[in-house]
Amino acid sequence: MTKQDIITALSERMHIERLRPMQTELLDTDASSVALAAPTGSGKTIAFTAYLLRRTGKPEGAVQGVVMVPSRELALQVRDVVRTLASGLKVVALYGGHSMDDEKKSLTPSPDIIVATPGRLLDHLQRKQLSLEAVKVVVLDEYDKCLELGFEDDMRRIRRFIPHLRDIVLTSATPMAEIPEWLGAGTPEVHDHSTSHAAAALQIVGIESPSRDKAAVLIDLLHAIHAGKTIVFVNHRESADRLCGILRKAGIDAALYHGGLDQHGRETAVAMLANGTAPVLVATDLASRGLDITGVDAVVHYHIPPTPESWTHRNGRTARNGADGTVYVITSEADSMPDFITISRPWTPPAHDEDAVVRGNMATLHFNAGRKEKVSRGDIAGFLIARGGLDPAEVGRIVVADHEAIAAVPRSKARAVIEAVAPYKLKNKKVRVTRMKL
Repeated sequence: MTKQDIITALSERMHIERLRPMQTELLDTDASSVALAAPTGSGKTIAFTAYLLRRTGKPEGAVQGVVMVPSRELALQVRDVVRTLASGLKVVALYGGHSMDDEKKSLTPSPDIIVATPGRLLDHLQRKQLSLEAVKVVVLDEYDKCLELGFEDDMRRIRRFIPHLRDIVLTSATPMAEIPEWLGAGTPEVHDHSTSHAAAALQIVGIESPSRDKAAVLIDLLHAIHAGKTIVFVNHRESADRLCGILRKAGIDAALYHGGLDQHGRETAVAMLANGTAPVLVATDLASRGLDITGVDAVVHYHIPPTPESWTHRNGRTARNGADGTVYVITSEADSMPDFITISRPWTPPAHDEDAVVRGNMATLHFNAGRKEKVSRGDIAGFLIARGGLDPAEVGRIVVADHEAIAAVPRSKARAVIEAVAPYKLKNKKVRVTRMKL
């Protein structure tokens, strides 16, 4: 694609009229090796997508570009951005936990661009279900996270399947110490935007808990700030399970996110936060990177983050793209405040009314049909309006997967909508619509 094609696509399909310096740099560069350091929420996905598409031509019946990412969630998000901008090109995502049969079918005819986790991409290569012989450009997104998760060996092996690699981009939230020799990338052109983030003006609010068990203070806090989306970070899965249960018993709609959940459970939790069903997400550091959730108003450190990197990535969930956001740090006498945390101001949230609840204003409906059944977001929106009796403005976020879909509707109307659509077919198919629970 030409530079103008990409600029036009950004304007028409993503409503981006003005590029950030980092995005302009990667769109304009002629370097064959680029190291990009930029924090979460800074727009680096668009930056490396611009680089990738400038080096990707018309469909050639073979894979031309590969983006490797460390997580399933990031694979889906990057795929959506690339697919939106890559007019006329076939873009697919390959990741663990996804149907191997569905992925195999998606490789015929050959995609032009693949977004994949290293393990799943290597699996397809070893099964001889695709070829990377024609690949000229590779992006290793969140490269530092890939190393942290132990993907280096997989990436080394994948590199051997790409004999004609010409251009490469490595991205990281922090500057990279070195580029591995096995990539054969040469000396990279470095673009360090790791400190050019709006979070520099982020308010860090300190809250003291009189008890080592901070749940009571957290509940007061969530009642006090109940106005948008909040992510509460803990250090362990068991703590997340326990805390989420406490919040739900206290009348707070909270979703749960950690590595012990299956992919479907994690995706559902993120969707419920994003669409307004759950105003609170209780999560481990797995949620600190790779999730693209807009409009997170607050981050709460229920546990002190173990490292400066964890602190940075957790905070990067809010105040994204110039938006406002606040970080709350809850401490007790058992905590030792590390040097990398500086409190802007202390605060004590008022005690909440015992009868008060924190509820989402939306409900999530589940449809047992999806992309493979030829159901689109437009089909579901039209169905909810025509048969469910909703106004167009009442239809919330819709997410369509391979064999299912979810849609957000006003909480107060969820039951009526389900009853209203029950007698009708969606695209001449009988589809079961149910309300999803937290």
